[in-house]
Amino acid sequence: MDSSLKNSKRVCLFYCPEMKDLAERIASESDAIELRSISWRTFEDGFPNLFISNAQGVRGQHVAFLASFSSPGVIFEQLSIIYALPKLFVSSFTLVLPFFPTGTSERMEDEGDVATAFTLARILSNIPISRGGPASLVIFDIHALQERFYFGDNVLPCFESGIPMLLNRLQQLPDSDNITIAFPDDGAWKRFHKQLQHFPMVVCAKVREGDQRIVRIKEGDPKGRHVVIVDDLVQSGGTLIECQKVLAKHGAAKISAYVTHGIFPNKSWERFNHDKGGNPENGMSHFWITDSCPETVKQVRNKPPFEVISLSAAIASALQI
Repeated sequence: MDSSLKNSKRVCLFYCPEMKDLAERIASESDAIELRSISWRTFEDGFPNLFISNAQGVRGQHVAFLASFSSPGVIFEQLSIIYALPKLFVSSFTLVLPFFPTGTSERMEDEGDVATAFTLARILSNIPISRGGPASLVIFDIHALQERFYFGDNVLPCFESGIPMLLNRLQQLPDSDNITIAFPDDGAWKRFHKQLQHFPMVVCAKVREGDQRIVRIKEGDPKGRHVVIVDDLVQSGGTLIECQKVLAKHGAAKISAYVTHGIFPNKSWERFNHDKGGNPENGMSHFWITDSCPETVKQVRNKPPFEVISLSAAIASALQI
């Protein structure tokens, strides 16, 4: 253990307040990761009054910051820290942003639409260069694959996925030999089918019938199977619920879901019921999310069918790159 620690890159990990729990889990994964603190205060006018404790102590160190851009109101104070840390004569700087929040606003459909995913990518592409070179940026399951090309040459994006953690969890299920993976649309299939190719698959699609868009099964057969719906994120959950209904109608024995990012604005997670070992039309056996969105994690804790799969081990590994 001592020799592996000697060969590990020692990292000073700073974090925003809402990521405290995940930061502690990351530090528990490796003795090479040391948590460091920031004083998050505000002036009377509401603007940030920030202080990096023992700033001279990080000179020559590998430094990382664990961020959560959960709302526009917290982005500015975190950007202030993100832009300050590389200038403290650190050996390298890594920004860990598990959820890239504007990912669904990645294209223009009408003249005048603003692709805010590109805006955020430009902001992060201008993180100051540290003594060790450009900043590294770790993101999990960014919404659209083309968004990797939105980042400039002054930042090194590292795109990770939560799917390996899902695979580990599926292997632990008593019916692991009866799993079928379902994708709610072609976009999810394109994103994830290669990582899940050894499972039977069902692909759903939205089709227009009159004024309505309904979910249909495009290919595959869920009959008698434990079907796990896989996508990168969930907002209101409407598409997942429609998917659940059509899979149950076609004979799925059990239905579960996995998303890397459980956003659930306005407590939309309350729409998802636990099947309690009953019929899949009534609810889900499992709904797995990661801890990329910490506010959601607090809300769904100990509430079946929800179960949190932590990104801590994956982030600890990424910090060693």
